[in-house]
Amino acid sequence: MVSSPLARVPVPVRIGAAAAVALLAVACGSSASSSSSSAAPAGGAAATTGAPAASSGSATVITTGTSSGGAFLTNGSGRAIYLFLADGKDKSTCSGACASAWPPVTTTGQPTASGSVNASDLGTITRSDGTTQVTYDGHPLYYFAGDTGAGMDKGQGLDGFGAKWWLVAPSGAGITSMVTISGSTSGPAAPASSSGYGGGGY
Repeated sequence: MVSSPLARVPVPVRIGAAAAVALLAVACGSSASSSSSSAAPAGGAAATTGAPAASSGSATVITTGTSSGGAFLTNGSGRAIYLFLADGKDKSTCSGACASAWPPVTTTGQPTASGSVNASDLGTITRSDGTTQVTYDGHPLYYFAGDTGAGMDKGQGLDGFGAKWWLVAPSGAGITSMVTISGSTSGPAAPASSSGYGGGGY
């Protein structure tokens, strides 16, 4: 009978070899584990690095829509944006009930320009509640609660909370004429909605 070469190896050596193989397997597994561990921080770092991009991605986009009165400012979804003649330069006078009817255009990052908007005219101010409101050529910007989506400008020419509200032209001026957007005609407010307050502005 032919004996196996392994049978001729002394028992202590065979046990040592088996132990060495086992240790080698553990070392390889540990190395793979280390590689996975070291790869994890890289993935984590990438996710963290990506976080600011997501944050800037949530910044408000200010762009333009078109009307019979020319281009006017909207947000990225096409919702009309207004200025309030009672405001001062880089100062909002609309809060409380006013801000409920005319929600400020806010942002969580630097606002970005699109369309015919001049990027250099975009800015921000901090409101009393700590939110960041977008400004354009020094005018704090607002939506109108009565506009439920794009293609609406029910706030155009309304007189309430102290002054008139106008759509904003890319030049930064208020559009004070009657306009037609998506077949909807708007103009100065009807007498019933006039508050009788005097206007202001800058």
